[in-house]
Amino acid sequence: MKITGWLVAIALTLFSFALPAQAQLAAGRDYVVIEPAQPTDNPAKIEVIEYFSYACPHCADLNPNIIKWAPKLPSDVVFKRVPVGFGSPFYQLMARFYYALEAIGELQKLDSAVFNAINEKGLKLIDDKSIAGWVTAQGVDAKIFYDAYNSFGVISKAKRADQMAQSAKISGVPALVVDGRYLVLTGPQVKSHGDLLALTDKVIDMRRAERNPKKK
Repeated sequence: MKITGWLVAIALTLFSFALPAQAQLAAGRDYVVIEPAQPTDNPAKIEVIEYFSYACPHCADLNPNIIKWAPKLPSDVVFKRVPVGFGSPFYQLMARFYYALEAIGELQKLDSAVFNAINEKGLKLIDDKSIAGWVTAQGVDAKIFYDAYNSFGVISKAKRADQMAQSAKISGVPALVVDGRYLVLTGPQVKSHGDLLALTDKVIDMRRAERNPKKK
């Protein structure tokens, strides 16, 4: 019995040391290092970007989880969304759609509705006319929307979003990038949207430790 107890004690000790090792993040499994690191808008904060598109069904599925997760991020983290264009006229159309809603103050109200219209209802919002028609049906003034949609500011933001995605080497969406340095991977270890966001939280923690090496 004494020998057995001794072996059990050793096993428990080894197990306690093994747990932190298993919890360590691994490049190539949990994240990819973005080289060179991309600049962020606020160096004082850990910036998390979700690259997405309204036309992406996986982004639509993730969105309700993002809505709950993002407001709970720590105060040293800032969350942003960037609609990708991928050099595709349709995806670029969706990017302008997003930025136009943002410009006229209708994004919070209609963001989820756009995802739903395209991915659940199957509406063909495929050109300027169909997009403007849908927005008008939601109670938005057509001219106000159309002016924003065709504005220099919105077109410029959509082009910059494309440049950002290319620089970060984003090849698919949804994609989460932490502080311009780490692309969170959706490998076999990520079995749900909850897993993806939990992994993103860990990458954020890793980045925080890198920024503040003296803090425990």
